[in-house]
Amino acid sequence: MLFAFICQDKPGALQVRMDTRPDHVAFLNGLNENGKLAFAGPFLDADGKPNGTLAVIEAPDRAAAEALAAQDPYAKAGLFQSVEIRPWSWVFNKPAEA
Repeated sequence: MLFAFICQDKPGALQVRMDTRPDHVAFLNGLNENGKLAFAGPFLDADGKPNGTLAVIEAPDRAAAEALAAQDPYAKAGLFQSVEIRPWSWVFNKPAEA
């Protein structure tokens, strides 16, 4: 099952994001290598600077999705003001059907 992680950074936390980014990218690369990452990328503010994250991952259930979200180095660093985890259905432009 797919889950969307919709994460909003804490105000003024850009430096935390930048400092933690290498570990976060390594984490996502690991998910990708294990076939658990559908896609991911940052939300941007009006100046084009990252201020949140959208990631869609494969997990057997919500508990597993929550456990994965908690392992993200950004989450461990306290970057996020909020994290919303929602089941998601990929209908259009799904790569497997391309």
